[in-house]
Amino acid sequence: AYLKTKQGESRSAWRLHTHFDVDRGVPIRIDVTSGRNSGKSEEKNMLRRQLAADHCYILDRWYAQFQLFDEIHAIGSSYVCRIRDNSNWQVIEQRALSPEASTANIVSDALVELGSSHRPQHQVRVVLVKTTPNLRRAGRHGGGAAPSSDGLLRIATNLLDVPAELIAEIYQHRWTIELFFRFFKHVLGCRHLLSHDPVGIEIQTYCAIIACLLISLTTGCKPTLRTYEMVCLYLQGWADEQELLTHLAKLKPYTA
Repeated sequence: AYLKTKQGESRSAWRLHTHFDVDRGVPIRIDVTSGRNSGKSEEKNMLRRQLAADHCYILDRWYAQFQLFDEIHAIGSSYVCRIRDNSNWQVIEQRALSPEASTANIVSDALVELGSSHRPQHQVRVVLVKTTPNLRRAGRHGGGAAPSSDGLLRIATNLLDVPAELIAEIYQHRWTIELFFRFFKHVLGCRHLLSHDPVGIEIQTYCAIIACLLISLTTGCKPTLRTYEMVCLYLQGWADEQELLTHLAKLKPYTA
């Protein structure tokens, strides 16, 4: 959520640190902090305080920190994390690619020594996946954005026995949290906060998540912004049951 500074510039006011279960397609934890991405509110520090055993954490490049990798490994969990394009490593064992891996655009699968002077204190595997290169685009308000991609996804993991094509598929599911936040902000209308108090933000957040899950479970389809509006109109008495049912009948199922 963005507020204006005294100079009229936008700044991040609050962060919603979300754990999203990609297997069930639902958020399982959200912590509200100030917008400052440092100290206790820093994203990696928020994650490390909530680490649990028997989980597989799917992470983007911001979380590519060797100490965090070690902490995930030590607690008895695994990680699948994209690392930066300029990451350094030395190959210990180059693995042969199966036909399934080649079909999934895997170009390399190797056990490595990741890093130069500082390294993870456990065995690491890096899987390279060929993708369509991403050109650098301007970020919010014309600012900088993520750097361009050279067309290779570099995925680090401590899952040593999982087929390479499944590592790539696991990382692909990380995008589901982006879809959730798009639904959260655009469909449920949570781009703007009703309160600037942390407790008020938590109330709004959890009410929105409950509404999201109820709509999804009740319809069994892909809700849209119009779906949310129609449900609100029905609850306010401005739309009757038949109008609501007519709208729901037009929604596309999740399998479509």
